[in-house]
Parts: sequence; C-alpha cells; structure tokens
Amino acid sequence: MTEQNLREAIIAQCRRMNEIGLNQGTSGNISVRHGQGMLITPSGIPYEAMKPEEIAYFPFAASYGTWTGPKKPSTEWRFHFDIMKSRPECGAIVHTHATFATVLAIARREIPACHYMIAAFGGTNVRCADYATFGTKELAGLAVAALDGRTACLLANHGMIVLGETLDQAMWRAVELETIAKQYFYALQIGGPVLLPDTAIKATLAKFSTYGLQTEDNAVA
Repeated sequence: MTEQNLREAIIAQCRRMNEIGLNQGTSGNISVRHGQGMLITPSGIPYEAMKPEEIAYFPFAASYGTWTGPKKPSTEWRFHFDIMKSRPECGAIVHTHATFATVLAIARREIPACHYMIAAFGGTNVRCADYATFGTKELAGLAVAALDGRTACLLANHGMIVLGETLDQAMWRAVELETIAKQYFYALQIGGPVLLPDTAIKATLAKFSTYGLQTEDNAVA
C-alpha cells in the first residue's frame, strides 16, 4: 500500500472501531508501520473529521520523540513506538477502551484459557500490564513486557493493545479480544469458566499455523 492508502486505511478503521462499539470518542488510537517508521493517529481529533495529512509520522532512526505532521500525535505514541521498535514483525497496533476488555483491565484480571481462541494472541493467556499514567515511558515499558510472546495485552485501569502483521489482522484480533473478554466476564457471573489445559492451547496454535492470515475476512473457526 502507498503511504496515502495507509493513511486512509487508518482513518477508515478508526471510524469502524466506533461504529461497531469497539471504542468510544477519540480514546482509541492506531499506528501502522511504513518504511523505516510508523504512522499514528493525531491527538484529540474526532475520527469523522480526521484527514489523511493529519496523521503523524515517526522515523525509527531519529531522536526519540521526533515526528512530522501538522497535528500533535496521539499521547500514546510512546508505547506504539516502543512496541514497533521491539517487535519487527508487528505491522500495526490497535489501542481501544473497548468495554469488556476495559472492565477486566479495571479489575486487573488477565484473560486465561477460557476459550480456545485465546491462542489467537500467542499463548495461554492475555496478560494485564501494571498501571502507569497514560502517555508515559513507564506505561510503554509495561506494555512491551506484557506483550512478550503475545499479540495482545490489557492495560490496568485503561484498555487493550492488540498487534498484527497488518492493520486488517490487528483489527481482527481487537474484535476477537473484546469478544473473549465479554465471554469471560459473563462466565465469571455463573461460577467461573472451566479453563483449557496448556496441551489444548498448544494443539490450537498448531492448527492456527495452517490457516494463513487470520483477518476479519479469513477468520479461524
């Protein structure tokens, strides 16, 4: 995709996040790897009014915090940047305050292997990172640690972060994460889930490897 195509795709997915209830207002943000840097949504601009040229660009090789663009980048640029730098396979990051994922984050609960789809996030659980003030380097470090070996995490008293090789894959995982968070929340109301053993998740991971890209249009069933 050209840079212009990526900028337009970021805005389209931001609008979709709100349309399907995955986010509210401008609390979410999206970044996409492009060349030797990343594109990221600007701070505080309603998605319906956002323009492609307002998306900021961070070059990886420049001094930390260097960016170009007419508008200030998202206040969460630090964890987007640090994750991208530490995870070369990551092509896109979606951060939202989706309701059920955030409920669990407020309770500081990780999501265990309550459903085989937990394997879509790389292991037997989705961890909940410790709390730090939004937009800080401390929060970025906690997020990077919680994502070790995973493609998603919760942020205590905050929301979710989801990674993908592409923006479509990151959005697919964000929808799946909110779905499993909702299912886990409701299971807790009726006595708690029966958790799957590690062997079951390993078997699921093995099957996932033969399905190709897991996107909204090519979901694992």
